[in-house]
Formats: sequence, C-alpha cells, structure tokens
Amino acid sequence: MRRRRAVAAAGAVSAGLLVLSACEKPTPMATVTVGSSSVSAEATCGGEGDVLKPADLTKCLQNEDIKSISVGQDETIGFGVDPEVADERWTILLNGQPVTDDSDKTYRTIPGNAFFNAQYGAQGDTTLVSIKAGDGKKDSQAVTGLWSFKLKKED
Repeated sequence: MRRRRAVAAAGAVSAGLLVLSACEKPTPMATVTVGSSSVSAEATCGGEGDVLKPADLTKCLQNEDIKSISVGQDETIGFGVDPEVADERWTILLNGQPVTDDSDKTYRTIPGNAFFNAQYGAQGDTTLVSIKAGDGKKDSQAVTGLWSFKLKKED
C-alpha cells in the first residue's frame, strides 16, 4: 500500500512538472494609466527579445483584440513598462508613428489631448497607441515587441 502511494505521488509530481514545462514564459507587461484607471497587457506581438519582421509588425498593428481605456481631453496619460523593456529602450507610437523619442525609463507621461490631435493622424473618438520595444541601441529602428492599447475619447 505504501509503495503505491509513493508511486502515485511520484507520478503526480512528474505530471505537474510536465505541465509546467509546456507553459510559455509570459512576456513583460506594459501599463497605460489615466487618472485612477489603468490597463495592463502582455505583448501584442513579440516581447521575447527577437527582432520582428516588418510584415509581422504591420499585422500586429492591425490586431483588434486589444484593451482600451477612456481619456479626457485634459487628462495626462501615463505609460509604464517592465524594467527589461526599459533596458531595451522603448518608444510610444500613435497609429504606428513615433510620438516620443526612445527612452530607457520605466515610466513616461503625455497629455491626453495629443492622442486625439489630427496632426498626429488621429481620427474620430478612438485611437491606437502602442509601446514599441527596441533592441537596446539608442535610436535603433529594430522592434522586438509591441504592446497596443485603444484610447477612447471621453465626452
């Protein structure tokens, strides 16, 4: 009887390890904060350190399954990334176009009204904002990850 329990326990431990080894390591997180509200997400594309191909990047920017947050015209939007993303340098994109220079800080803020300005390609009451991770080299065009969020304009 004792031997069967030991074998069953060993089997359960082995099965648990097998399940854990099948899990993928989560990608780093990015967070968008407006006032007391925030949304966080893992990478929409990439995030594991490999450089993305331009075709993959274009496809990723068209992804519709992204989190959203409401933004008032006079509110400030905070963008935060995990330290491993900051170490690789990151840029904020509006509809795929850079809004900021790349940075190695973990947090940045931008006035909300900038994201609904037609000058930056914004149209209507929603806009796509993305966080683009680089390859660690200042001003590099390489993209290793993309975190996208939808900003909804409050009335």
